[in-house]
Amino acid sequence: MMYYRVDKKRGNRPCFKRKDRNILNRTDTFFLVHNYNTVPEELIEYCNDHLIIDCSDDGMTPDKLKAAGYNFIHVENTGHNLTSYFHYFIDNYDNLPEFVALLKGNIIGRHVSKEFFDRVYNNKWFTYLYQDKKMWERYKKGGDENSIASLLSEEGYIELDSSWYMNQSHSYRYFYDMDDFYRFVYKDPVIPRYCNFSPGGCYIINREQILKNSKTFYKNLNTLMEYRKEVNFPAEAYLVERLMPWIFTSRYEVNPWMEDEEEFANMLEKCEKSVEKHRLWNNLRLKRFRLLLGAKEPVFLED
Repeated sequence: MMYYRVDKKRGNRPCFKRKDRNILNRTDTFFLVHNYNTVPEELIEYCNDHLIIDCSDDGMTPDKLKAAGYNFIHVENTGHNLTSYFHYFIDNYDNLPEFVALLKGNIIGRHVSKEFFDRVYNNKWFTYLYQDKKMWERYKKGGDENSIASLLSEEGYIELDSSWYMNQSHSYRYFYDMDDFYRFVYKDPVIPRYCNFSPGGCYIINREQILKNSKTFYKNLNTLMEYRKEVNFPAEAYLVERLMPWIFTSRYEVNPWMEDEEEFANMLEKCEKSVEKHRLWNNLRLKRFRLLLGAKEPVFLED
């Protein structure tokens, strides 16, 4: 799917008209906005250049975006934003902006405060776009000792690497554990005690950080998140969400199947078989007794 066709005569400048309000200094960072049932008027005022990838299903938002003169396309709602970003990378791999802000239409008030966004929107370095003051008391030193999450700084969210989200409302097909996913994507990575990421998947990144990975790499990650296109998206999207900082900043070598679509598909067949063995094991009764008798819990991609 082609998300954004660059006008060669105009470069990356979008072809649209809008009112010039001059309420702040607009950044030259390209705003890539995943949008759902909202008109992100306040957000777009921060930038000179943008693309809204709209997946609204309210029957009104696309018309409002068009009337406002915003540069947007309408796509099927997959329930999450990461595939929108990756499709843009793939389609514009040879003509990417120098700096890109990966955003949601409702990020201000949902994932960050306006005060925080005012301070960071023009950053020219890798930036976690997350801030939730309501959770500071719980996540700070001396806060809730039973919480699986903590803060390193106002935007430095860390979460215990426990894969707790894989047993919630979103079902999975290929992976059930974050540790296995780390090892599947990268060769011999350090498995962290905590995952450091931006809840919601919003960041400021630069062109080189996108280009450190191939188009095939992004296509393969999208495959993990698009095998079921509905609001109840695949749980694998939670894994990719937690991998985002690694995708843009790590220097680990990727496994060969991440660079080959056919080999990747073959590996997914093996992953699916491992998942089925895991489910069968989880459904067994008296597992402790079975282990005493010599039964072995299946190991991902090793059985």
